[in-house]
Amino acid sequence: MSKSLIPNNLVLLHQGEEFLRAKSIGVIQADAKLLLHLSTVEHAMDVLDVFRQIKTDDEDLKVIQVLGMRQFNAFASATKLLLSGYVQTSALILRDVLETVFLVDYFRTERAAIAKWRMADKATRLKEFKPIKIREALDQRDGFTGKKRAEIYELFSELASHASMQGIAMLRPKGKDAHIGPFFDVTALDAGISEMGRLAVQAGENMGTFFPVGWPEGNVSLRAFTVIKLRWFAEFYPRIVEKSQEA
Repeated sequence: MSKSLIPNNLVLLHQGEEFLRAKSIGVIQADAKLLLHLSTVEHAMDVLDVFRQIKTDDEDLKVIQVLGMRQFNAFASATKLLLSGYVQTSALILRDVLETVFLVDYFRTERAAIAKWRMADKATRLKEFKPIKIREALDQRDGFTGKKRAEIYELFSELASHASMQGIAMLRPKGKDAHIGPFFDVTALDAGISEMGRLAVQAGENMGTFFPVGWPEGNVSLRAFTVIKLRWFAEFYPRIVEKSQEA
């Protein structure tokens, strides 16, 4: 009986992906800002991983744990795809991270809504918890009028989640025609990692609010995340740091 082999074209495709991954890593290692973004992602993922280890009988808290696991897996998948040259597919997964980040952020200040979401049937969930409802509730809570959450959500949707002429641009290496399969593009790599860094800050911050007060394992992870988060803000949003210090 002959041994089954993985089809050669798939082997060659994987080899190409690994080649692009090595090339991407080389660019990242030479760029302090990209390394800071990825370090922030790694620390946020550690917060998500530590949080799922909490022993609890609280069904609402278990929901947040599962949402954290979803974000962890999405960050891991988006990173792997981006480094291997699948820019658009990575962005599609990041939209899922964005949507989940918004939902957890909503539950952060609306704890009673967790049980309602957990027990809702499909009709209720689509009516009361669909993405636009969550974004509007967050904007109202925070006093935001510029609809920035809607803008970034629509951008991810247009470029990655929906078939559109704008989305086709995600299949074009800079200055070239649309490309099938993975490709390397420094601008796309930079943009993808930057978006991951921004989402990681939000994911870590939101999940941190659900940690049991004084839990030693959680404190170690949260302190490490806070240190890298402050470095991230100082590098990319220095005015926010300056204003907080003035206050």
